[in-house]
Amino acid sequence: MVAAMEMPICQQCNTGSLVPLSDYGAQGSSVHYKAWTCTNPSCGYNIKIRNGDIFVNEPIRTGRH
Repeated sequence: MVAAMEMPICQQCNTGSLVPLSDYGAQGSSVHYKAWTCTNPSCGYNIKIRNGDIFVNEPIRTGRH
């Protein structure tokens, strides 16, 4: 049985939920919860950890080249 995880409400818009995102490190290892972003597209709140520094509300890119 898998328990559902309740995501926190976004403190910026109070509408969306903050969901965690993962990535891969420089050597290919998984980095869990590297970023959190709001599910409300009109909000855009995000928080990211990069090299031990915390960045808030960086521009969001789609990943398309």
